[in-house]
Amino acid sequence: MHLEYKERQLSAYFRLSNQLDLMTENLVMTKGLNHLFWNQSTSTIELEINHRQVKLAPNHITTATELQNVTFNTRDVQITCLSFNREFYCIKDHQEEVSCNGVIFYGTQDIPLIHLDESESQKMQSLFEVFEEEFDTKDVIQGEMLQLLLTRLIIKCTRLAKAQLIIKPNIQDASDIIRAYTALVDKHFREMKNIADYADLLHKSPKTLSNAFSKHSDKTPLRVIHDRVIQEAQYQLLNSNKTAKEVSHSLGFEDASAFNKLFKKITGCAPIDYKKSKKKLT
Repeated sequence: MHLEYKERQLSAYFRLSNQLDLMTENLVMTKGLNHLFWNQSTSTIELEINHRQVKLAPNHITTATELQNVTFNTRDVQITCLSFNREFYCIKDHQEEVSCNGVIFYGTQDIPLIHLDESESQKMQSLFEVFEEEFDTKDVIQGEMLQLLLTRLIIKCTRLAKAQLIIKPNIQDASDIIRAYTALVDKHFREMKNIADYADLLHKSPKTLSNAFSKHSDKTPLRVIHDRVIQEAQYQLLNSNKTAKEVSHSLGFEDASAFNKLFKKITGCAPIDYKKSKKKLT
């Protein structure tokens, strides 16, 4: 089984797979995805997350973020993987604990290992069967239904993680700084466009932020702000009747020309041209 959903207007991507060879190939070739791995076999699966050895016991779930590299050392096993990018899930507003920066991805003391008892395993299996059905349902609300199912899954895993794992009390290393910074950008990107403002909230210097990103990300702190602004702009342009000027105002731009310039820099076209070209695809 290898099922994919792609929404080209917003570059949203989501997949469900239990084909280990294809999964491994995609992990190497595809960047910018968060992953959830569920060991459905009767054997312990050995994998490496950022070169750290992880033993995933039967009926356990672990996760990996877009900042981490994953390789499998155990072959020919039954493991299920859900993968998604920020454009698929994080474009929606979620409660902080179940966001892309939430508990099961960035909020634990170590790589999360979430245990499913027999009852929870049966519930999870039922949920994954609904996922499979929805991947086969090709209609205009397929993406929204898959988002709702993914939210439900993340909520279930978050509740289990909070009961089983040690939650991080504070920012500890560079990857934590990136997580906290990205979470703040998700919350404040409409009114805050300067790195220094976020650095103040984190009680860090802008240089510390830049150093953290240089070690663990292919983006800069400023690019994270710009990408989040443009993601929201694209969403509004395609899902509302707002003009480009109205969108720019909703995103905190006093000067619409500054918004237009940023939009063109990131996407390669003006907002009005983007809206026209994408509408032709629907």
